[in-house]
Amino acid sequence: MASGPATRRRRLPLFLIGVGSLLAFLAIFALWANRQLLDTDNWTDTSSELLENDDIRGQVSIFLVDQLYANVDVEDRIADAFPRAQSIAGPVAGGLKDLAIRGVDGLLERPRPQALWEEANRRAHRRLLQVLEGGGDNLSTEGGNVTLDLKSLLGQTADSIGVGGRASEKLPADAAEITILESDQLELAQDGVQALKTAAIVLVVLALGLMALAVYLARGWRREALRASGWGLVFAGATALIARGLAGDAVVGALAKTASVKPAAEAAWSIGTSLHVEAASAAIAYGVVLILAAWLAGPTRPAVATRRTLAPYIREPRLAYGALAVIVLLLVAWGPTPALRRAIPTLILIALLALGVEVLRRQAAREFPDASRAESAARMRERAAKLGQAFRRGGGGAEEDRYEQLERLGRLRDSGVLDTPEFEREKAQLLGVAPVAPAAPAAPAAEETS
Repeated sequence: MASGPATRRRRLPLFLIGVGSLLAFLAIFALWANRQLLDTDNWTDTSSELLENDDIRGQVSIFLVDQLYANVDVEDRIADAFPRAQSIAGPVAGGLKDLAIRGVDGLLERPRPQALWEEANRRAHRRLLQVLEGGGDNLSTEGGNVTLDLKSLLGQTADSIGVGGRASEKLPADAAEITILESDQLELAQDGVQALKTAAIVLVVLALGLMALAVYLARGWRREALRASGWGLVFAGATALIARGLAGDAVVGALAKTASVKPAAEAAWSIGTSLHVEAASAAIAYGVVLILAAWLAGPTRPAVATRRTLAPYIREPRLAYGALAVIVLLLVAWGPTPALRRAIPTLILIALLALGVEVLRRQAAREFPDASRAESAARMRERAAKLGQAFRRGGGGAEEDRYEQLERLGRLRDSGVLDTPEFEREKAQLLGVAPVAPAAPAAPAAEETS
């Protein structure tokens, strides 16, 4: 029953870590939606990646050619151009459509059409944000809808297959438009955007705040609480990736009505959720850092040996924080996570890293106040030599080491340093078997009586 109060003291921190992990899972989705839907640069970059995909570009080509044929009488244009071939204008127009799709696919790989595609997406996203954030007098949408206008690309399509000129000028204003937001969805979308902006910040702050509070309340087992927080972040990131995969199956199944469209739908989902993968991977990475920090501060033999080796260096602030500065500069230049590409989150991460370094510095100073650099350097050289030796030996390294130790034990027995029971005990421990008891000396034979 003595463990009852201790168990009750752990319940609240563990509960806080569990809630924080759930909020971190939700925060990943909020961050992804906020960065993907409400950032024009990210929207435009994603649209460029979409067009670079072969399957998606093929579907865009089909859409543009279908729109051209729907708005331009291609058969009539062919008949006007070749009066003597009026009777075969219909079959020629049909055959030209397949060639046109392949031609437009090649056209969309060129810089000019890609620039038109990017500009159309950028303009559509700005209109979308204007609508979602309240609109304005200069906002113009067709029928109250926000649309992606690809008319400029449609004109290029008409020119590329030889039915341009005046025909492209007569295209309807709504030709090649893709509706992004319909007017009856406006109020719901505006409410969703406001909630999304708030959630992206609040969820992150709450998740990290609850985990920090849990570590603070876990007096006597803070290292374990820190490790549990790390596993919570890893769980949140991994679960978010699994949820993305499950949602992708549902979304692709709903969008891809035919098998020919499925590859493009899968590619669109993969590219459109790439920022979600970044956010989930970042959560896993931060969780791994917390787990490693908890391990480094722990009582295991490798952790203690690592602290002993680092102690002569991290005891000195200029060396410890100088190394931290180099690591931070490399991370900022690399930018492996979204937070390290933004000023305020980067400053928060730097502060947390500095706090962790200071805690490790003080722990190493308490445990190994007399550790010297010479001793630490010698230990590192010894470890490097062992690793190099094992690498050179390959898979047979462990077996050869065991034979060498057996030979050394035999020499110690022969020289009298070890007696037979000690030799057998050490040998059994080395081989991982039960020690063999030495045979009892034979009883002297009874003397014969005469």
